[in-house]
Amino acid sequence: MVVHGVTGGLLAGLVVALWFLVADTLAGHSFRTPTLLAGVVLNREFTEVGFRLVAVYTVLHFGVFAILGVGMAWVSAAFAAPPRLLLSLMFGVLLQEVTFYVGLLVLHAPHLGVIAWPHVVGANIAAGLVLMGYLHYAERDPRPLRPTTLREHPALARGVVNGLIGAAVVAAWFFVLDLASGTPFRTPAAFGSALLLGAAGPGEIVVTFGLVAVYTVVHVVAFVIAGVVFVALAEQVERVPALALLVLLTAILLEGLILATIGVGAQWVLGAVGWWSVAVANVLAVLAMGWQVWRTHPMLQRRLLEHPQLHV
Repeated sequence: MVVHGVTGGLLAGLVVALWFLVADTLAGHSFRTPTLLAGVVLNREFTEVGFRLVAVYTVLHFGVFAILGVGMAWVSAAFAAPPRLLLSLMFGVLLQEVTFYVGLLVLHAPHLGVIAWPHVVGANIAAGLVLMGYLHYAERDPRPLRPTTLREHPALARGVVNGLIGAAVVAAWFFVLDLASGTPFRTPAAFGSALLLGAAGPGEIVVTFGLVAVYTVVHVVAFVIAGVVFVALAEQVERVPALALLVLLTAILLEGLILATIGVGAQWVLGAVGWWSVAVANVLAVLAMGWQVWRTHPMLQRRLLEHPQLHV
């Protein structure tokens, strides 16, 4: 398992390295990304690309990916029939993103946007798919690797539905607020302008169909991931009711993390649309998703009503 994990991690790291090599070359600044990140690691600003600098950072890069690959191989081995496509998204969108941005915070990077986030997300998703594809064939899984995960894993389907409900509730809330203020679609345009176009203030908000549509896709994907996690936690409580308080605390922590992430990535947007509206939107989403889980899990209802005591 360790060998497969290291190999898969190195392949994933190679995908990310090639992604940024191509992106930097097309932009006319070859090896700019590893040079910038090496500067963050060494707490220095380098104006010129150096072979030794890029080489040292590359070794660190592949070392981190080897460790992450072993971790994902262990997670995959824990499943009798691992949902590899889901795990690839979790690896790319969650594990790698958290590792990258927490690393920037720990190393006191001047700002979290040192590398454009769309490139970070795209490269990480591609790396996740390559890693899980390698593990699928290395472990000789007889099942074909295809997008049938929803049929093979009903819990995942319930999570997707749950996430879509949460996304719809939040979208409807902001749509009503924007209509009431006479500026339809201003909120998704504001978030899209900040996160996708790098807008620095309300004066740079661009309300276009394309921008709103692209941000809506990002919005829905984020909620689908949250919905899957929410259902997974609920079904864990269904099996072990005593974990209910721990799950509740986890949900509160995730809610705080979401608000903090928005605050870091688009602080001026929160000032434009209002902290209270974002907080209310998230509370409404949690209530709607909680209602859906409660409605579709009668065993959970019985377990919690029969065993109301909560323990951490």
